[in-house]
Amino acid sequence: MEKFVVHGPCRLHGTVNISGAKNAAVAILPATLLVNGKCHLENVPDISDIRAYLEILKSLGSKITYISKNEMIIDNTNIGSAIASYDLTSKFRASYYLLGSLLGRFDNVQISLPGGCNLGARPIDQHIKVLEKLGAEVKVMHGNVYAKRANKLKGVPIFLDVVSVGATINAILACTLADGITIIENVAKEPHVVDVANFLNSMGAKIKGAGTDVLKITGVESLKQNSSYMVIPDQIEAGTFMVAAVVTRGDVIINNCIPKHMEPITAKLIEAGATVVEDGSTIHVSMDKRPLPITVKTMPYPGFPTDMQPQMCILQVLASGSSMIVENIWESRFQYTDELSKMGANISAHGNTAVINGIDKLYGSPVTSHDLRAGAAMIIAGLVAEGYTDVYSIEHILRGYENIADKFNNLGANIQYIKEGN
Repeated sequence: MEKFVVHGPCRLHGTVNISGAKNAAVAILPATLLVNGKCHLENVPDISDIRAYLEILKSLGSKITYISKNEMIIDNTNIGSAIASYDLTSKFRASYYLLGSLLGRFDNVQISLPGGCNLGARPIDQHIKVLEKLGAEVKVMHGNVYAKRANKLKGVPIFLDVVSVGATINAILACTLADGITIIENVAKEPHVVDVANFLNSMGAKIKGAGTDVLKITGVESLKQNSSYMVIPDQIEAGTFMVAAVVTRGDVIINNCIPKHMEPITAKLIEAGATVVEDGSTIHVSMDKRPLPITVKTMPYPGFPTDMQPQMCILQVLASGSSMIVENIWESRFQYTDELSKMGANISAHGNTAVINGIDKLYGSPVTSHDLRAGAAMIIAGLVAEGYTDVYSIEHILRGYENIADKFNNLGANIQYIKEGN
């Protein structure tokens, strides 16, 4: 069994470099399947979700040439299968992007229903609706999704019933090589949605409106080969280190980030009393006092991201008063609050709302990572807690954070990786 042992408290100080965006990379990798040739990708995060996706591509016939752990050439010339194995696709949520990309290239596609973090019901009905509107026939049976097309997909007007990042990206993938023009309304505007569109446009796709409520996609016959693209920095990783700097009353310079993407997080940290200074692709975060209480309401971008909600809760736990979280995206995102209660936190969570009464300090305790972002929150809690915090189920954390223990340790933390049983 793997775990992190965090010895607190500490004060973070120094500089950290942010890796490529997990949520962009897990969509760009399947997007390369639309290219009958080579793609050169840079700033790809070296995390378990990406390694799993690369294994899926290899199983379909891709050839991966590594230039470094974060840079590679993907050659999809010899893709010979549109059937992705259960063992690979069932491990994480973003495997559903294979539907849109493979249907752009093949008549018959089969993937297993996706897995990932347990955050409540996450149906793929909007994904299916998009593909059916474009002319595909989609069935879900025996844990698999089967999609087929009699002819090339055809562009039509589409309105998404809910703002869905996954359905928006799958629509982009499916429409890139479709016949005609597709207008999609009520789409997601997250930075990684824009990054997928930018990646495809760099290879000759005709996608307009990424980052707005409406997308216009004019299908093209093919995409050009041998293009090169750099994945954007990870908004959530940057936000995680920003919060950690504040709660440890630290002084941290965060390199390789896009300050515009950080605005909803930056605004809350400033409201809590932190000093945040932006300079190009760098954000300098410092704090020298107890945080002020704040209210956080998660919303689709450009609102406060749900993936930063557990981390921000640590700030609220230590604030000088009562704070509140209203979770408007996922229905089961407060599982981690029971773990924080073991450390002394005073949290009352019911439905989509949590009330947090600030306390002076946390105390080290064995805790479990219920999901990726909750796991990051457990590490941050350990950084400020008195004594040792054993963080279990760290496989969730490793899905989305590259070298997280090393990065924190370089800022003055004391985190050990331990594999029990050896």
